[in-house]
Amino acid sequence: MAGFGFIRDKLEIKFLILYIAARVIEPIPFDTVLDLTMCDDGIDYFDFSECLADLVRTEHLTLSEDGFYAITEKGRRNSEICESSLPYSVRIRTDKNVALCNQKLRRKSQVKASSQRRLNGTYTVHLSLSDDMGSVLDMDLMVVNEDMAHSLEQRFRKNPEKLYSSLLTVLFADEEEKPARKEEKSTKNED
Repeated sequence: MAGFGFIRDKLEIKFLILYIAARVIEPIPFDTVLDLTMCDDGIDYFDFSECLADLVRTEHLTLSEDGFYAITEKGRRNSEICESSLPYSVRIRTDKNVALCNQKLRRKSQVKASSQRRLNGTYTVHLSLSDDMGSVLDMDLMVVNEDMAHSLEQRFRKNPEKLYSSLLTVLFADEEEKPARKEEKSTKNED
């Protein structure tokens, strides 16, 4: 064991991993399982790795081909039975960390951006935003190169609501304001 935490042995590490896997909203990669599990000073990396592999081997967890871990029914049943043996402070800290993780996972599933090269060398950037009710925005844009495509993807992922709001502002702009502005400009140019 690494330090002086509340987790004392490998069995408790396995309980903690199952506790986490039962509470995340979707399968998670190794690094996320590691980050969520290392919430106690009594856990070291090597014990964690061994316990995670054991849980997959004993079919408490599954490991997908793309490296995501998910709890099985067997793991869920055992987690429910054993969760009370985890120290209360560890459960509280884990619940807080899992809630933050779930928030990020939800956001990631609601905001999507991808790009695809066209035959003519330009790129189509697909941007979508959804909420619990369904699609909010679904848009394809053409850009001239790959750098622009990746830049749009990153900007959209950071703040999709800004694009949505700006788009609505433009679409709902009062049509009468536009000719009035043109008249003001032409009047100023005449002076």
